[in-house]
Amino acid sequence: MDAPTLPRDLDRIDLSSAPVVAVEGGCGSKDVLRDAAIAAGKSDVLARYATDYPKGPHDQPQSMCPAFGSLRVGLRMRRTATVLSGSACCVYGLTFTSHFYGAKRSVGYVPFSSETLVTGKLFEDIKEAVEGLADPALYDTIVVTNLCVPTASGVPLQLLPDQINGVRVIGIDVPGFGVPTHAEAKDVLAGAMLSYARKEAEQGPVAAPKQRSDRPTVTLLGEMFPADPPGIGVMLEPLGLAAGPVVPTREWRELYQALDCAAVGAIHPFYTASIREFEGAGRSIVGSAPVGADGTAAWLDAIGAACGIAQDKVDLAKNRFIPAIRGALAAKPVTGRITVSGYEGSELLVARLLIESGADVPYVGTACPRTCWSDPDREWLEAHGARVQYRASLEQDIAAVAEYGPDLAIGTTPVVQYAKQKAIPALYFTNLISARPLMGPAGAGSLAMVINAAIANQHRFDKMTAFFEGVGKDATAGVWQETPVDRPEFKAKFAAKRIAAAKAEEHIGT
Repeated sequence: MDAPTLPRDLDRIDLSSAPVVAVEGGCGSKDVLRDAAIAAGKSDVLARYATDYPKGPHDQPQSMCPAFGSLRVGLRMRRTATVLSGSACCVYGLTFTSHFYGAKRSVGYVPFSSETLVTGKLFEDIKEAVEGLADPALYDTIVVTNLCVPTASGVPLQLLPDQINGVRVIGIDVPGFGVPTHAEAKDVLAGAMLSYARKEAEQGPVAAPKQRSDRPTVTLLGEMFPADPPGIGVMLEPLGLAAGPVVPTREWRELYQALDCAAVGAIHPFYTASIREFEGAGRSIVGSAPVGADGTAAWLDAIGAACGIAQDKVDLAKNRFIPAIRGALAAKPVTGRITVSGYEGSELLVARLLIESGADVPYVGTACPRTCWSDPDREWLEAHGARVQYRASLEQDIAAVAEYGPDLAIGTTPVVQYAKQKAIPALYFTNLISARPLMGPAGAGSLAMVINAAIANQHRFDKMTAFFEGVGKDATAGVWQETPVDRPEFKAKFAAKRIAAAKAEEHIGT
């Protein structure tokens, strides 16, 4: 969209009310941004996020910008426009990453200057941009997202109209200093949409879904591999149930269908805001997932209990699918010690499947928080010798690789890099592990090929290590006529100068 015209009446700028973030700290200081947001009236939002997505034991796990999660949810929905308000560098990075991951739609952007930020004109620019987009022939919904600086400055998206020309308007704050991970930011938008849809349904008739089951449905909460929901539906059929929509949904009317369910399967157990909306609608929540033989049996029992299904029907489903799952696991065993870590939220499920496939999994790290809906997975894993670390930091994941010396490390990009530098085969969780079916008979054995192939590559790492042995590392890396001598005193000297310069700049800013 075109950049809004900046105001010309400079006399009306009132710098006395400018948020702290406009004059000190900058984007790099989370504490300054958080304090500014509280002072600017965002304390309720930040308090809710602190409750829904608790941090700790450290400050927050390392992850990509959280807003990437909510941005992807909006971009995947049909007839939904997405608008970002934030620093230009942040918007560029988010849109670049979104298109890298397959987004095929433009992202709206409302830029700001110090002037529009401190005078409140930015909100008016956002409102004007939304009014220009609100074409009911093109969109059902417009999602407006405040990034860090507009949130810290108190830009009040909640004052936007609920709808314009019949197009729904949803404003959310997704600051990096308030939402710990991009996985939880998906819940921020999904929860906001469910809240809006629930209020619509409570007020009267709403649009019917394109396809509607004649059986009670189980809504599935959390992004999954596309083959998993149909597989879950097959397992629910003997219970007289059907798989409902997956939340986050792909279009608005699916939200009504998701709310109109017999129970909710919290496949990803950290969607706290979404669960609050489902519970507000009177729906039961079932944790864990039909992963592996043990997980599938326990999940079917829990779904049956939540939906009031007779135990003989549940047993019929278990007798039909559990032997098939055990057979698939036995046909494709996984051998070796594997550490598992990631920030998608399905790390515990993957670890369960690997253990049932025969692997030794001593450590499972997830950047997501512990909730009561993940307790079944945690308890099972701990009973099978795994240490589960919620809100795992990069340092904890790397320490686990160093401690256990696995045959394979599964993790985020820096964990994979560390493992490979130690000549340990490693796989990136997001692209190579979570992009496979995990549920039911189809998920059993689905990881074996890629896992076993990676472990079998150990000889290649050993060969490369032997070939490059002695070429040096850090200051001595490369080929030299005379080997360089590391001079740590120079590094200390320059570090001291950088610290002094930073303090001087901070003093000027205040």
